[in-house]
Amino acid sequence: MKIQENISLKPFNTFGMNVFAKYFASFNSTDQLNEILESAKSESSSDLILGGGSNILFTKDIDGLVLKNEIEGIDIIEDNEEYVYVKVGAGMNWHQFVLYCIHHGYAGIENLALIPGCVGASPIQNIGAYGVEIKDVFHALEAFHLRDKMKMVFSKNDCAFGYRESVFKNKFKNQFAITSVTFRLNKKAQYHVSYGAINQELESMGIKELSIISVAQAVMNIRNSKLPNPSLIGNAGSFFKNPEITNEEFNYLKLSHPSLTGYQTIDNKMKIAAGWLIEQCGWKGFRDGDAGCYDKQALVLVNYGNATGQQVFQLSESIITSVQQQFGITLQREVNVI
Repeated sequence: MKIQENISLKPFNTFGMNVFAKYFASFNSTDQLNEILESAKSESSSDLILGGGSNILFTKDIDGLVLKNEIEGIDIIEDNEEYVYVKVGAGMNWHQFVLYCIHHGYAGIENLALIPGCVGASPIQNIGAYGVEIKDVFHALEAFHLRDKMKMVFSKNDCAFGYRESVFKNKFKNQFAITSVTFRLNKKAQYHVSYGAINQELESMGIKELSIISVAQAVMNIRNSKLPNPSLIGNAGSFFKNPEITNEEFNYLKLSHPSLTGYQTIDNKMKIAAGWLIEQCGWKGFRDGDAGCYDKQALVLVNYGNATGQQVFQLSESIITSVQQQFGITLQREVNVI
């Protein structure tokens, strides 16, 4: 365990922003995290926990302690006829965990293949894709309170999941380090292939009989075709949430924009594609210096090399204003801005 000083966070965020942390340390156990906190020199009132750095936009240096979560490990804690309960270290790579589940025939997260980041971030963000969200398979998580130095267990209800939301993004923001997450996965798959282009991709793959492997491969094919690889082009995936509007608002917009599509939500609203709204406003493929809007998916803002976090943030501000003026809809950022 060593606390380093004045460390660049460029290798630790997928946007590739070259900001600096006053203090930096990594941990691979709860005990090690506690030791670091006990000996920390940070004067910050709250420490920053960093996993894969795939859902964050740094706009400034961090005048405090940045803690890199490297807790790994997979344990089967219960196995019955219907479900398997899998406990995973929060620092494990998310996609590697998805591949592990596919290899062992554990169903439920195949639609979430190739999402960047670590397991610990999945409940914070309630990550989701192609009709599936973490809350659908979540059982519990363990977390360590950074100030009180105590371990706590959170149930599904405790997490207050919403669309890309949880209690850890609101009430308990920056108060806990998630150390493990337990998922309840299915022994018998329940496929979700109607959302997006999954069915179409499965057909082009020549799939006659569904499997979690084929669904995951279809998802990976789709993502690879339209999303930039962060190792080549800095980005954090979807920058904005897909907005939800009333049925009346949707029908009104549909009159002037016949190509608009939406999905009915459980609370009787219509979810529409933020990427479509952004593209209609002419932002797709836009570039100002090294800050841009990806030319294959308008929902993704990118750093082509040397953009600053402030430049990407200002681009997002301009996009929000543009969509508001044209459609009367205020986009919300999915990425955490610091």
